[in-house]
Amino acid sequence: MTAETTGVRLHCDGPVATVTLCRPDVLNAQTPAMWRAMSDFSRDLPGDVRVVVVRGAGRAFSAGLDLSVAGAQGPGSFAELSTLPEQECAERIAEYQAGFTWLHRPDVISVAAVQGHAIGAGFQLALACDLRVLAEDAKFSMAEVTLGLVPDLAGTKRLVELVGYARALEICATGRRMDAAEADRIGLANLVVPPAELDGAVRDLTAGLLAGDRDAVVEIKALLAGASGRSPADQQRAEREAQTRRLRDLAGRGE
Repeated sequence: MTAETTGVRLHCDGPVATVTLCRPDVLNAQTPAMWRAMSDFSRDLPGDVRVVVVRGAGRAFSAGLDLSVAGAQGPGSFAELSTLPEQECAERIAEYQAGFTWLHRPDVISVAAVQGHAIGAGFQLALACDLRVLAEDAKFSMAEVTLGLVPDLAGTKRLVELVGYARALEICATGRRMDAAEADRIGLANLVVPPAELDGAVRDLTAGLLAGDRDAVVEIKALLAGASGRSPADQQRAEREAQTRRLRDLAGRGE
């Protein structure tokens, strides 16, 4: 499968992999074929990749679900999914979610470079990444409610973790749009820059992420990613265990 047929491509350059949504003519509207391709990228990723940058070609990150596909009658359409037995429908959605959740992998840090619209599935793709760099023209919306649907591409937990339950509920239940300034204010953005500076800002952030010891960064990500689910005592134990591994590795005594 090629980028022309799937609408998404993977390019690897040493420790940096770039995932690009490449359907600029439809503002990178997403399809099930794209989600399957993104899931496959996790298996295709070379072992030396440390940072994955996710971006959209053209003037938008992603306008969300491609309604011309979802609203049709063929594979991946709402009509097809609605006819499946409940368990089979849920399993199909799990396949779609895999196109997003691989960006949570403990051995890489994922960065969304967001310009223009990031709507619905586009918003959830940005949320799937560990970090988000926004152009000042970025617009977020969790618009699934306007179609009578729920966000189902692994974005709800990330949203609650970033902005809290009450704010997440308001964002999802209203489907309203927010600009980059608000996204920054409520904790969705790591950095907001003028559109012309987006690429440079992502390069600088990537360089900073690559400057640290890889194994230390992997341990740090695991500590922080698991912190919300641990008690203070459990988190302190996890810190001790991680530091013990680092000390042994640095002394040449690791496994």
